[in-house]
Amino acid sequence: MSTAAVPTLDVSGTPRTPLSRLVGVEIRKAIDTRAGFWFATAIVGLVLVVLLIFSLVAPAGEKDLKDMLSVAGGALGYFLPILIIMLVTSEQSQRNGLVTFTLEPKRSRVVAAKLLAGIVLAAVVMVLATLLAVVFTAVGALSGDSAEWGLTGSQIFNGFVLPNTIGVFVGFAIAMLLMNTPAGIVAYFAYSLILPIAAGILSALSSGFEKIAPWIEFNTAQMPLFSGDYQPSGEEWAQLATSGFLWLVVPLVLGTLRLLRIEFK
Repeated sequence: MSTAAVPTLDVSGTPRTPLSRLVGVEIRKAIDTRAGFWFATAIVGLVLVVLLIFSLVAPAGEKDLKDMLSVAGGALGYFLPILIIMLVTSEQSQRNGLVTFTLEPKRSRVVAAKLLAGIVLAAVVMVLATLLAVVFTAVGALSGDSAEWGLTGSQIFNGFVLPNTIGVFVGFAIAMLLMNTPAGIVAYFAYSLILPIAAGILSALSSGFEKIAPWIEFNTAQMPLFSGDYQPSGEEWAQLATSGFLWLVVPLVLGTLRLLRIEFK
């Protein structure tokens, strides 16, 4: 008596999902939920409120485009990474990891898609913040303030784009390492608020630590991006690269390795 062969579905010839489609899916996952949509909206609204308050209380000579952009960047720096954290940790918090990694078994492509989606979302928010800074500078100029519009490309990049991009990558690295939304948010605020205070206290108590702080503490190394003409020296760029390796590259690598092996339930 012969046994009938069990039919199987051959998917070996099926083309894999394009990376652009995966990025689009991750973007939709980030803003389709009420929490993600309203948080992204709240970030833009916060920038609007902060710029409004600044335009009302700042002295007449401090309402230049550079000042407006700096204020907008300061507001983004604390909250934009949280949007990225929520994007990455959604696989655990919303329990859709099984679906995501079943539809796309190669997890490294999902990681790349999440990173690219985070960059796209951050770019959109930064563009909106820049437009708001331009609008408030124009309003100040129309109201009689002598606003300065001059900004070089390096000032825009070093003083606004680069710090916020670093924040996005740090948020992404923390989220990849912890894969938990509350823990990721707490860890980011500890990194961005508590750690710089601790480094400042230690620097005040020890001149030796003050010299090495920019080499090991990422927030301290980023200070030249926010002061002066936004033109760090060669040594300051080296400090940024060294501390960035410790606080950005290492957590990102460890988090990626963890995500590639973690079992989703």
